[in-house]
Amino acid sequence: MKMRTIAVDAMGGEHAPEAIVQAVLKAKAELPETKFMLFGEQTKLKELLGQNEERVEIVATSEVINDEDEPVKAIRTKKDSSLVVAAQFVKQGKADALLSLGNTGAILASGIFIIGRIKGIERPGLMPTLPVKNSDDGFEMIDVGANAKSKPEYLLNWAKMAAYYAEKVRGVSQPRVALLNNGAESDKGDDVHQQAYELLKSSRLNFIGNIEGNELLDGKADVVVTDGFTGNAVLKNLEGTASVLIHLLKAGLLNNGFWVKIGALLSKKALKNLAAKFDIDKYGGAVLLGVNAPVVKTHGRSDQRAVYYTIKQVDKILREEIIEEFKAEFGQAK
Repeated sequence: MKMRTIAVDAMGGEHAPEAIVQAVLKAKAELPETKFMLFGEQTKLKELLGQNEERVEIVATSEVINDEDEPVKAIRTKKDSSLVVAAQFVKQGKADALLSLGNTGAILASGIFIIGRIKGIERPGLMPTLPVKNSDDGFEMIDVGANAKSKPEYLLNWAKMAAYYAEKVRGVSQPRVALLNNGAESDKGDDVHQQAYELLKSSRLNFIGNIEGNELLDGKADVVVTDGFTGNAVLKNLEGTASVLIHLLKAGLLNNGFWVKIGALLSKKALKNLAAKFDIDKYGGAVLLGVNAPVVKTHGRSDQRAVYYTIKQVDKILREEIIEEFKAEFGQAK
């Protein structure tokens, strides 16, 4: 089997490059047919890597794209940034996939403008995997912010790619596809959603109809498709709500006297199970579907564990060759 190569932007994220190098070394031990290219400050990366140089190559870069940088301007002006050089290596075929924890907009711009769109895909979509309450499988949601405006055809293509991903990468048989809307009836929503409903209904997908926002975590669908504006707002709301609830739960257990603390101790196992259920690290990062190579972005605050899971995710995408399948499917459709 051909050796796979993952290009890693080692300078993106709050814990870079330490957490990234640690994750690469851990994943490397489990992935004997995978090589890694680390892009960033050479001296620092060599120091962190030590003698663990087998199947790991350092590519020295002199710039970093920061969170406050304007994405498109940054990829055009910071030509020697770790993200841009890594994307160029993927474009040139020197690496097979791109992984970064950096500026989300710059990662999307690098995927679309440097690596390039798959022929037949007019707009790529950004897709994370999110948890549900009744299983460990989670669900895919696309698009969560790559596109401010959408057309019905975009939603259909995103649904096709996400369903294929759910089946091949996450092992979901006949993924249930739903359209995020403001009601269950087929005539709900604006023109884009009504037309998207008809396209999805007429497709070969296992389309189960509309799903409302309050049902997302119930596990009714394996893939939820939506426009990028709505998807981004929903994603931020879910993340913010989860963070607030965890904070309030901790504060309530720690600050309400002796007996509440005893109750918390007795409930420790249940609380751990709850935390595990909504552990999003194990799902990896968000995938930009519709570009010529896997481009995966994980949270800027990700630690070594989260980056490790994302590396495993990227490797699985490469092994399943889903990009090649997309090129064949949508190239023919074009």
